[in-house]
Amino acid sequence: MLITRIEGKDGPDQVFTKDRIADFLFENLDQYGDAREDIMKCLTYVFEKGGSITVAHEENDIKGVVVVNDTGMGGFIPENILVYIAVHPSTRGQGVGRKLIEDVQSKCTGDIALHVEPDNPAKKLYERLGFTNKYLEMRFKNS
Repeated sequence: MLITRIEGKDGPDQVFTKDRIADFLFENLDQYGDAREDIMKCLTYVFEKGGSITVAHEENDIKGVVVVNDTGMGGFIPENILVYIAVHPSTRGQGVGRKLIEDVQSKCTGDIALHVEPDNPAKKLYERLGFTNKYLEMRFKNS
């Protein structure tokens, strides 16, 4: 399994295009996913504002993806938000998610935050990798 990191400042990759990444995430995030257009907005943010996309793959076959947005707000909120992580069902339970997160942890500058629903089985992996629950997130939906 190979890991390829695409830095936002470098622009989209020729093989792992923004559309391929969006399709992979849309198809593999399951009940924790977003609409494809929202995923595209997140990927556009990486290339316009900052962040990275890390792809686990065998040849050109995507097995997992993690997307991190750079907040530019170090000091008062984490500098990085892990927005999406998805692993193809055929490779779940084989350590692909762990490898992706460890790669992100080793290459990001500053703290990393992520949101996880309490019933998401990946929560245990995040805790094993050092993520803690410091705050309770509250949201107001402005209709």
